[in-house]
Amino acid sequence: MAEKETYEFQAEINQLMSLIINTFYSNKEIFLREIISNASDALDKIRYQSLTDKNILEIEPKLEIKIQADKNTKTLSIIDTGVGMTKTELINNLGTIAKSGTKSFMEALQAGADVSMIGQFGVGFYSAYLVADKVIVETKNFNDTHYVWESSAGGSFTIDKTSDPTLTRGTKLILYLKEDQLEYLEERRLKDLVKKHSEFIQYPINLWVEKEIEKEIEISNEEEGEQTKSDNNEDKKEGEADEKKKTKKVKEITHEWQFLNKNKPIWTRKPEEVSREEYSSFYKSLTNDWEDHLAVKHFSIEGQLEFKALLFVPKRAPFDLFEPKKKMNNIKLYVKRVFIMDNCDEIIPEYLNFIKGVVDSEDLPLNISRETLQQNKVLKVIRKNIVKKCLEMFGEISENKDDFKTFYEQYSKNIKLGIHEDTQNRSKLAELLRYRSSRSQDETTTLKEYVSRMKENQTMIYYITGESQKTVENSPFS
Repeated sequence: MAEKETYEFQAEINQLMSLIINTFYSNKEIFLREIISNASDALDKIRYQSLTDKNILEIEPKLEIKIQADKNTKTLSIIDTGVGMTKTELINNLGTIAKSGTKSFMEALQAGADVSMIGQFGVGFYSAYLVADKVIVETKNFNDTHYVWESSAGGSFTIDKTSDPTLTRGTKLILYLKEDQLEYLEERRLKDLVKKHSEFIQYPINLWVEKEIEKEIEISNEEEGEQTKSDNNEDKKEGEADEKKKTKKVKEITHEWQFLNKNKPIWTRKPEEVSREEYSSFYKSLTNDWEDHLAVKHFSIEGQLEFKALLFVPKRAPFDLFEPKKKMNNIKLYVKRVFIMDNCDEIIPEYLNFIKGVVDSEDLPLNISRETLQQNKVLKVIRKNIVKKCLEMFGEISENKDDFKTFYEQYSKNIKLGIHEDTQNRSKLAELLRYRSSRSQDETTTLKEYVSRMKENQTMIYYITGESQKTVENSPFS
């Protein structure tokens, strides 16, 4: 076997790694999201290649991601059966050619940006050094042999061939965890992270888990001899089968692969395929609400940009809906089924802050930062479509008298705020307004309904405002 080849990291990459290793970051858990996301991208590529070359999947037909923790070696391995890398790609992608965003990301970090932005700049792989002292990358591309990349940072990395390849195709990352990061060897921690960040990745994610089973085994001759002594004084039942082997139950530790991301994203399905009960179950898991939702809007937009969305109107407004310091965790933003953030204020206007739901974009960059959200043209188009669909949903609610009464009691302040702030949709929002009328003390009316009842020669509409209906009724002007 040829000797290891040593390469120097490109200067900017070396600076980036030094920054990641030597600076304290509290959000280190994002490393797993980045690695799984890269694995998903590699699986996308091999699936795309297989459309024109069926043979490429013959050696390994499964498209999957595996996670394996080893407490003895203190290593965490993430394996995919994706496209893998050639030797040239391995050298270029992991060390010698800086991505265009490397310098920009370092500048952003030094300016106080969150490390979770790392994927946006195309350098998500290096987030492994948030939790690991040493990283080994084993990879096998369809058109090349099996190579091993290794680095403990320090300015250089090595490339080697292996005579004992463990991969048929794809990439395996082995992270040698730092002593203060051993929590990432725990099954529960890994399951929670996959559920939080990567539950809706479209490829199976399997975790190597420990399982305790109970087995029945035969008693050995020594054990049986000891047991016989204690049984000598007991009367044996006539006809008892002495020849029958005696057994005992023991507990045994085994390991198996456990499928983690079982739930196909409900928003990726066609609306006609999803039942009311499924929407209700998803809504409750998304919001922790104990009641069913009042209304739902499930749609997809295709064309120049693509995204899917699932939006809900709760039956009750939260008591702190207009609390200025309240953190709004209402719309969860995904990019290609990868969770990005759960309080994306820029994706929906303030007056619609009661809307709960999920938006999944195919066009936004992964890990788009809060700093660039406001300037992102794709997000502006998404926002415009969400507002449009919300107004459609409110119109659908108004078709049911009881539902709209509930809606208006809870969210009339939001509608009025929207009329004040959203000039583009002011007329549509105004159609949702309801007024008390002298015609009926119990029911409200719309302006359109009032106009339809006006007498032929009526040229004026008289109205009065006040803090409450009782105040208005007792006004000297009424």
